Amino acid sequence: MSPKLPRLTAGEVERALERVGFRLVRQSGSHRIYRNDEGRRVTLPFHSSRILHPKLLKAVLREAGLTEDDFR
Repeated sequence: MSPKLPRLTAGEVERALERVGFRLVRQSGSHRIYRNDEGRRVTLPFHSSRILHPKLLKAVLREAGLTEDDFR
């Protein structure tokens, strides 16, 4: 069984996405949309001080094409 995902805020996840090559394309309300050079799109609900639910973090990782181990 793999260890639990870390509890992260949207700001921390945003920095992690930028480190792996995603950049902010646009924003619609509280949702920020990121794209990488391959054209993969990730939508991140952005409330900077709130911790993302683990299921939501998993969905963001799936959209980004990252595994949990890659993210750690």
